Formats: sequence, structure tokens, C-alpha cells
Amino acid sequence: MSFRDEIQDYTGILAGSMLFGMAYSWFLFPFRVSPGGIGGLAQVLYSWTGVQESIWMFGFNIPLFIVGCFAVGRQFGIRSLAGMMMSNSMCWVFQPSHLSFLSGYGSLVHNVAPEGQLPRLAVFLTGGSEMDVLLASVAGSAMLGAGLGLIFKFRGSTGGTDIPVAILKKYTGVSISTGYWIVESVIILAVGFAFGDPVLVIWAYLNLFLTSRMTDFAAEGLPYVKAVMIVTDRPEEVRDAIFDKLDRGVTFLRARGGYTQEEKDVIYVCVHRRQVMLLRKLVRRIDPDAFMVLHDAHDVMGYGFKQRTLTY
Repeated sequence: MSFRDEIQDYTGILAGSMLFGMAYSWFLFPFRVSPGGIGGLAQVLYSWTGVQESIWMFGFNIPLFIVGCFAVGRQFGIRSLAGMMMSNSMCWVFQPSHLSFLSGYGSLVHNVAPEGQLPRLAVFLTGGSEMDVLLASVAGSAMLGAGLGLIFKFRGSTGGTDIPVAILKKYTGVSISTGYWIVESVIILAVGFAFGDPVLVIWAYLNLFLTSRMTDFAAEGLPYVKAVMIVTDRPEEVRDAIFDKLDRGVTFLRARGGYTQEEKDVIYVCVHRRQVMLLRKLVRRIDPDAFMVLHDAHDVMGYGFKQRTLTY
């Protein structure tokens, strides 16, 4: 990998870490709606000890990273360490109290904690209504998901629950998705129990869903391309129509019918979403009995589609 690509990767991880830090410090921590993870534990420990959440995140992630290296292997390499350090650091950098140098600090930052509790400073939101919790959840989850997506896209990691999930997978054989569900659920339920507020559990699961969707969107991009498989008795005519009308290449996949046991060609083609209706009309006109399957495709590369410049 070239030096330029290395710089591009670490710049992307830094940008994602900044979004990560703003999401937690400005929206999720103040309203105690962290979607599980180390952040969920950190917000509980802050309420008990008064030590800032960003410090607790460092305190958890460093030993977890060491354990991960020994228990799982070197997959937690330099980029994982960089992503973990940057994202945790940005949670500290973007603490609302650090914005006091701004002229409008008093109208920008508000303490949303009830009287008698440790201060929880939020940016933009006053905490004066239930709507603020919803706004904090949506804004924080979207920003967190975008940050995580960028970090993952540039091959970084934030540590945290990635490590216990990897350990679970290695030693118990559970799938990665099941491992995340187990670990995040344990943390979310523990947060709800610690604060004695079941509503926080509901908010946390909502935030977990929004964050995961936004992470996929940021890492993979909008699915503006449809991949299509066409089973037809007139593959040559369909191929020519796609060439002439859509300017798309096709691939023939050799298949055999499960019922008839007949050998036939299946056409595989990727088209832009705006071309889907035209493709349907072309195929139906040529072969009304054709069988078509469409699904979203991400990061399509090649003629007629976006070019990728990163080297993996």
C-alpha cells in the first residue's frame, strides 16, 4: 500500500472518530441513551464516580485490546489501535465543557441532569421536554453510525465490544451477529438496571438499530444499483436488448432447473435503479414467462459504475 493510501485511510479514521466523539459527548451521554457498548458502561460509571466517560472508555478499551491480541490474534492490529485511540480521544476533545471558549457557550450548552445529580452537559438541546430525548437519540445514533461506518470503511476499529464478540466467536462458535446481540443486550440491560429506568432499555435498542443502519449506509454507500438474475428461454434476445437499450454488460451463469433438470443460461446483470423499469419492460416483451430476481448491490465497480481508488 502506498504512503498516499495510508494517509487517506488514517484521515478517514480520524474523520469517523470526530463524528464518534461528537455523537457520544453531545447527545448520547447527556441523555444516557448510549446504544450499548463500552459507552453504555462508561455512562453508568460516570454517574457513580464522577470520572468522565471518555476516561472510562480508555480504561476499558486498553485492557480489552491487549486481551484481544492474545486471545484472538493479530487481527486487532495497528489500525484497530489507531481507531480505538482516536475515537476515545475525540469523546474527550468534544466534551461540551471544552466549548467554553465560544462566545455563545451559554446558549449552546445546557445541563440536562435533574437537580442534585452530576452535571450532564448537552449541546443544542436543553432537556426541557421528552422530545429532546428523541432528538438526542436520532441525532446521536445517526452521527455515531456515520462515524463508525467511516472508521470501518477505512479498516479501523473502535475496540469495545468488537473484542469480546471476536472472543465469543472463537471459543463458542456463535456467529458474529449473535455475539453482538448477546454482548450489547447484556450491557443495555445492565444500564437499565443500574439507572432503575426500563425506558432507557427501549431507547438503547432503538439507538442500536438506528446506529447499525447508519453504519451500513456510511460504510457501503446508498444501494443505488440493482443486481438482477433473469431465467429465460430466450437468453440471447434478452442479452442483445440489454446491450442495445441499457448499455450494460451481462454474464451467463450455467444452471439446471430443479424440476425439469434442463440445462439453461441464467443472465446476471447490474443496472442503475432508474433503469429497473426499462429492464422489466424489455424482458417482459421478449419473454412474458421469464423469472427475475432483483436485490440491492453495494460498491459496484467496473464499466458504467463508480470507480474505487482505495487499495485493499
